[in-house]
Amino acid sequence: MADRNSVRTGQPPPVDKPEQLRNVVLVGCSGTGKTTLAESLALASGAIGRAGRVADGNTVSDYEDIEHQQQRSVQLAVLPLEWNGLKVNLIDTPGHPDFDAEVRAGLHAADAAVFVVSATDPVSAPTRALWRECAEAGIPRAIVVSKLDVARSGFDEMLTACHDAFGLGPDSVRPLFLPVYRDGRPCGSIDLLTGRSYGEAGPHPDADAARESLVEAISGQDDTLMERYLAGEELDAEALAEGLRREVVDCALHPALAVTDNGLGAVELLDLVATAFPDPTRRGGRPGPACDPDAPLSAQVLRITGDAYVGRISLVRVFAGTLRPDTHVRVAGNDEAEERVTTLTGPFGKQQRPVPEGIAGDLVCVPKLTVARIGDTLGDDEHPTALPTWPLPDALLPIGVEAHTKTDDDKLSQALTRLTVEDPALRLEQNTDTHQLVLWCTGEAHAEVTLDRLRNRHGVHVDTVPYRVALRETFAGAAAGHGRLVKQSGGHGQYAICDLEVEPLPTGTGFEFAVRVVGGAVPKNFVPSVEKGVRTQLASGVGTGHPLVDVRVTLVDGKAHSVDSSDSAFQTAAGLALRDAATHTDIRLLEPVSAVRVILPDDYLGAVLSDLSARRGHVLGTESSEPGVALLRAEVPELELSRYPTDLRSLTHGTAEFARAHLRYELMPAAVAAQFTGNGHSPA
Repeated sequence: MADRNSVRTGQPPPVDKPEQLRNVVLVGCSGTGKTTLAESLALASGAIGRAGRVADGNTVSDYEDIEHQQQRSVQLAVLPLEWNGLKVNLIDTPGHPDFDAEVRAGLHAADAAVFVVSATDPVSAPTRALWRECAEAGIPRAIVVSKLDVARSGFDEMLTACHDAFGLGPDSVRPLFLPVYRDGRPCGSIDLLTGRSYGEAGPHPDADAARESLVEAISGQDDTLMERYLAGEELDAEALAEGLRREVVDCALHPALAVTDNGLGAVELLDLVATAFPDPTRRGGRPGPACDPDAPLSAQVLRITGDAYVGRISLVRVFAGTLRPDTHVRVAGNDEAEERVTTLTGPFGKQQRPVPEGIAGDLVCVPKLTVARIGDTLGDDEHPTALPTWPLPDALLPIGVEAHTKTDDDKLSQALTRLTVEDPALRLEQNTDTHQLVLWCTGEAHAEVTLDRLRNRHGVHVDTVPYRVALRETFAGAAAGHGRLVKQSGGHGQYAICDLEVEPLPTGTGFEFAVRVVGGAVPKNFVPSVEKGVRTQLASGVGTGHPLVDVRVTLVDGKAHSVDSSDSAFQTAAGLALRDAATHTDIRLLEPVSAVRVILPDDYLGAVLSDLSARRGHVLGTESSEPGVALLRAEVPELELSRYPTDLRSLTHGTAEFARAHLRYELMPAAVAAQFTGNGHSPA
């Protein structure tokens, strides 16, 4: 493997075959040091110099202002590095669960993953879940232990913790580089395959035993290597490196090493990536076309960013074929959509560097695509086949927003459209019942970033307002109403009289209209006008301004004038009659109820059940979805769920998954309804 003091060019070499590529994603929870590690790798490879670091201590992959302010990543960033003649596309992902969509895109783009775990904290539940998903998808993984220079836990203890957290066998995780300590802090490491020292590493008393254990693990799945090993033959580094690569690609072994914030372990990790990680042609059983540069083009949009000068920039992974400038591509599933590729660039954080082409396996940026969205497939066939996409988190936290000024209102629609294109986890709703503009976000951090981008990227200021739940009204009992419209102001006047009877129906029935007029009191041609007027009044309500539902309205009598009666007159009279009927009975409020599904560790079940009870929830039952994990089903009023994603995350320390779906409307308890009547008492 390479010497730590090797001279590096910094720029990735020209790539003409996929075997020269490595696509690696860094994953782990917030605070583990992924972005610091990414900068250390860029520094070790020569991609940046120490003088080129961001002045305030932030890294090249964190370039939005809010990332600097909050000291955490909120987006996927790609850093192409050169190492041992290879191009390493390093994909740095956020650790906060609100930005899980970025992590999923990074995993989809990568051929191997580096899980960064901190020696100062236990392995988090989201990290464990990502490990399981990578295992199911057959993604090769390595483990990097960070912060050993400030932790009480040692390297061996952390590997044991990873064994337990990830549910691995005893030989699945093996140190490839053994850290060497001085005065209780790591000062270097020893390559167990070659015996080479990195940093200021001296002799390590456990190196021989650790090497023996590693060689056994590598040889165990290879009959030829095992025979040579059992025969006492000294296995050369090349044979062991090939065996290691095979074990890693097959997900049978997960190499581990230690890193520190001052850069120790960076060279070792780059050597591991170059030596043991798969190139794009060895993607295993993951779906997609064969990685052949000469095949028909099959590329996929991973993320979209907006640039003030260039406009929309699409990050694309080329799975097959070669993407070239000055060509046309088609968007799969949209026969009418043809995009022109003008130029190609290679991303380096926020910077863009021109590249001649993007071959199969590589990541490139395409500016100014107008139709393709995140997840769309680009091809040069007339009807390209769509590639599978990755799962997106549900946006379950509603944020009501209003434009701060008229100028902001004029720009708001276009800005929100751009944001939803760039962020597929963001959902925009214009609620027709409450007339409220709602941003559905994955959590508070996601909402904060969205509002910051509106303000700083698009120059639009909004005010956040409480989210309004769409309620309904209904009649508490039967009532009759009289509507009279008689106006004469010269020429044709307006004349219509309606008598209606209203009775409540079972919840969920909706609206029924009946006619019981005798003697032609209301001419037949005006009966549809009466129904239309009733429906119009139902939509605006009769008491609290919420739509009126679950009633039967019967037209029982009325009067018409041969000259002055009209369609509009009977519509108006019908609405007056319905409002009059409402004054003769109580109006009750209905609230929406959601079906709630929560998956959580058994340890938090009691706290979550108590919380749901306080939210007026009705628990339907719990069951075991897997050992130590419970599946809880409940019905909860939507009024109680507006902050639930945030509160549930706090209750379960981010370990729970939550889903909701509208179920039905139910009568609201009088004590709760009193908050919405404006007169201090229940409308019932």
